[in-house]
Amino acid sequence: MTLLVSGGVLAEGAYQQDPQAVGGSLAASALVSLLPLATVFVLLGVFRTKAQWAALAGLAVALVVAVAGFGMPVGQSLLAASHGAVFGLFPILWIVVNALWVYNMTVATGHFDVLRRSFGALSSDTRTQAILVAFCFGGLLEALAGFGAPVAITAVMLIALGFDKLKAAVVALVANTAPVAFGAMGVPVITLARVAGLPLDQVSAVVGRQTPVLALFVPLVLVFLVDGRRGLREAWVPAVVGGVVFALAQFLTSNYVSVELTDIVASLAGALAVVGMTRVQPDAVWAARSPAPVAVTTGPDTTGSGATGSGSTGSGDVPVDSPRDVRLAYAPYVVIVAVFAMAQLPGIKDAVDSLKIAFTWPGLDVVTPQGTPHSTTKFSLTWLSTAGTLMVVAGVVIAVLLKVSAGRALAAWGRTVHDLRWAILTVTSVLALAYVMNASAQTTAIGLLIAGAGAGLGFLSPVLGWFAVAVTGSDTSANALFGSLQVTAAQAAGLPPDLLAAANSSGGVLGKMLSPQNLTIACVAVKLEDQEGLLLRRVLGWSLGMLVVLAALIALQATPVLGWMLP
Repeated sequence: MTLLVSGGVLAEGAYQQDPQAVGGSLAASALVSLLPLATVFVLLGVFRTKAQWAALAGLAVALVVAVAGFGMPVGQSLLAASHGAVFGLFPILWIVVNALWVYNMTVATGHFDVLRRSFGALSSDTRTQAILVAFCFGGLLEALAGFGAPVAITAVMLIALGFDKLKAAVVALVANTAPVAFGAMGVPVITLARVAGLPLDQVSAVVGRQTPVLALFVPLVLVFLVDGRRGLREAWVPAVVGGVVFALAQFLTSNYVSVELTDIVASLAGALAVVGMTRVQPDAVWAARSPAPVAVTTGPDTTGSGATGSGSTGSGDVPVDSPRDVRLAYAPYVVIVAVFAMAQLPGIKDAVDSLKIAFTWPGLDVVTPQGTPHSTTKFSLTWLSTAGTLMVVAGVVIAVLLKVSAGRALAAWGRTVHDLRWAILTVTSVLALAYVMNASAQTTAIGLLIAGAGAGLGFLSPVLGWFAVAVTGSDTSANALFGSLQVTAAQAAGLPPDLLAAANSSGGVLGKMLSPQNLTIACVAVKLEDQEGLLLRRVLGWSLGMLVVLAALIALQATPVLGWMLP
């Protein structure tokens, strides 16, 4: 049997989307379409189900709704899910695994500890340390790893520097905001562009004109959290300088250089700016430094770590790392920046981008209500220029620099995959869920109904992203779930699709500090077991306050008042 569609022929077994499939009603269709999302959110937020099982349950419900509610053939539904799962693996998890692999190598060789001590020696003032460690270095960790690593690592580092446990956890959570949209080598924004069907550079440019505004405030908030009003009076200079430089670098890199490098460049630039200010104003109270430690030589490294010249004699001397060790500790991040920068050079960029795998997903035949092929039917991967492959190249160079043997490097990669096994299941399930909802028109139905908010969408869009990340704990997952919905709502309301899509990711970064996963990670890291409720109360006000500011900004960007901010 064949069906005529817009003058053409719909092949047998194909599926044409109908956003009003349930009872011929848009409202009923949208309500039913909320069931998969409600399943995920209730299991995560109410029953505290592990993320991977909540995602799988949501996927199962999405498949049932697609088949029983929207009349999508079972085969087409399963094919859409498989397409989403594969996209979750390549390029999304390919980026995450390799970024975390590089970080794990620095930990295994001892160079991460050298880096931590280097940050601690830059200033003994706790307010400046909060900016350098939680905001700048946390942003760098978010760029390379994400998925809770920045909160856990920076919280432990702050405690090692003398912070109270609760304060360390709160500072780490609040700091993990502005860098999140471009975290894990740009995975959230890359996912958003793909799911929303928008050009990556376009989405990145708009997000890069929203989250930098948060970066202007976050360091000041950290200083206040550490030392209240006195902190703002005495240490506003490094907070303002660090925030402004980070914001400017994030804007410039996301708009004109590279999505993947955005947080790396911004974090390093912010840290260098703050350190530079400590040299310009060495007598300022916030630039105070501890007395110079006595250098201790421990002899050559015999562990195979590649780190030498640091340690303690046990006689009371303070250990200090040699200049060579410090250079090696910073070298991995220099290598990553260099590799990604080279991939953007004229001539090289065109060559690596041309190496592409692109095809129509086998057997998946979905058309829009207008009769055109739906975006979920197309798979495309620039396999060499994707951030995951470039991280492999950088990782090989880093392994050589740190004297990590091929066997140890491969073993570290295997351990990384093993450690991420549940995250892999979660991400692939969430992407499969998103693709089923997008292909069956569930997302379209919700988006068309929400579009009734009209101009108010500019304010509501970031709130939707905030809510999604607060429940899922991932800006990537929130973008996969709601990216297409935001575009559909924007088109129906006559608003810029890239603005509302970007708003989903930008608003989402403020929900991360409230997510059960991040709260638990922070509690475990600082040994405040079962104190998630206390942490939530400490950060809730800051999350809501910054969300209102961001939502107002985006609402104004949808009008001529601040429309000039958009590319």
